[in-house]
Amino acid sequence: MTKTAHGITKRASIGAQRNPASEEAILSAAAEILSEGGLSAFSIEAVARRAKAGKPTIYRWWPSKAALLLDIYHRQKGETFYPDTGSTRGDLIAFLETLLGFWKKSGGEVFRSIIAEAQSDPAALEALRDYAVTRCRASGVILERGVTRGEIRSELDIPLVMELFSSFCWQRLLTGRLDASREQLTHMVDAVVTGFSTE
Repeated sequence: MTKTAHGITKRASIGAQRNPASEEAILSAAAEILSEGGLSAFSIEAVARRAKAGKPTIYRWWPSKAALLLDIYHRQKGETFYPDTGSTRGDLIAFLETLLGFWKKSGGEVFRSIIAEAQSDPAALEALRDYAVTRCRASGVILERGVTRGEIRSELDIPLVMELFSSFCWQRLLTGRLDASREQLTHMVDAVVTGFSTE
């Protein structure tokens, strides 16, 4: 396992070590197919043809279609989701706004597909579970800053609380309600923050 700047765990290669050029070709091909034809055009076979790579190579590095989609999704999403606004309340509102805003674009469709595939594919479920756990831990930087500022109780179970916020976002994604207003998001944040604030 390796980690990105925000502590996101990336699964190490299975079998032979990844060739950086081949990995880039596969990820670029996969992203192009998604951009051009959407999820209906996306398959390991299509990616292999576009990248001029063998299917065994792709499956050795990404054990399921969902695992490959997760890598593409994380690339699209980037590392800019935890802005420091100067307050925990502001940070959480910004986090929710940014994530839901990203999901209104192609990212939401990709992530819904990953969740759907995880319901029937054990390998996809494992990849999604690993990603969700590490994402909650990484987003915990928001509450860790709050503890440092003295706004948040130090004994707080930070991953659990961030899972509450992630669950809110996932529910909105899966029910097609990404157009939450700033007022709604503020009410959500205030309802939760009241329970662990030092005030």
